[in-house]
Amino acid sequence: MLGKIALEEAWALPDLAEQNKLWSSMFSRDHEKHLREITDIEEIRVDYAKKYGVGYQILSYVAPGVQDIADPKKAQELAVRINDYAAERIKGKEDRLGSFATLSMHNPQEAAQELRRCVTQYGFKGALINDTQRAKDGQDMIFYDGPEWDIFWSTCEELDVPFYLHPRNPTDVLFEKLYAARKYLIGPPLSFANGVSLHLLGMVTNGVFDRHPKLQIIIGHLGEHIPFDLWRINHWFEDILKPSGLSKTCKKTIRQYFNDNIWITTSGNFSTNTLNYCLAEVGADRILFSIDYPFETFEDACPWFDGTQLNGADRKKIGRENAKKLFKLGAYPDSETLVI
Repeated sequence: MLGKIALEEAWALPDLAEQNKLWSSMFSRDHEKHLREITDIEEIRVDYAKKYGVGYQILSYVAPGVQDIADPKKAQELAVRINDYAAERIKGKEDRLGSFATLSMHNPQEAAQELRRCVTQYGFKGALINDTQRAKDGQDMIFYDGPEWDIFWSTCEELDVPFYLHPRNPTDVLFEKLYAARKYLIGPPLSFANGVSLHLLGMVTNGVFDRHPKLQIIIGHLGEHIPFDLWRINHWFEDILKPSGLSKTCKKTIRQYFNDNIWITTSGNFSTNTLNYCLAEVGADRILFSIDYPFETFEDACPWFDGTQLNGADRKKIGRENAKKLFKLGAYPDSETLVI
């Protein structure tokens, strides 16, 4: 399929060499290749895109990024620097490249202001945040599911841009208690899905989507394990927990929130059986193609998706049409090419 849109595609500032080497050592097989690819914005990945039929990419800063900085001032300064750098590098290439805003999530008002700046000044397509914000010298974490974050979510609604809730590595007490003795479960094997699913379901049960019904949240990796528990989650929410008090903050069913507010992407999960299951549970209208480059490869993601036995309508929706509508995209290379 030509004209695919990919939207979980990471990059890193070249001058943060030591930090880039650290994360490369944890989450890549060929460290030198990974470092070349993640510090490139407009050349290597665009060549891959042309080869494998990706017409448009929305870029985002690599995890854990700003969310790993406990000092609010330093986190904000780095976020602004990242956004300015990304805007400069994609300038003149907007037919192929867009960007998510990077935000410090220490302060809801400050995060809302920086999101507004990035969307109105640079034309960014929304925000991608790496799960919870590290705080208080690393001994605490900030979730965004409380009412103090309503000002931020209202800004997302006003600007009509989505928010990508991306995973991050566990740190500090969470790392010590859960993963220090289980280091091979950090990342895609388990910890990423555990973190994002907790955060997203907290937004559901704490009423974020009821207070902000137009809010659009994206999660990757075919739903961070949540689609496989939808029946059980729905059963407990509706039959046990709502009669006990959950109905005060959670007005709809979990399936309704997926229909109205939540999207999932194929990033880093190139399983046809899993995709088919998500099609049955979530539906083609709420699934978006993505790669998770450079942690995953165009070579794995694109031929897999192109070769799945989807009908033409679903392939077109997942591959590009859903994203075109969600991000209000204009023409880009192969954006109208026939899909069969």
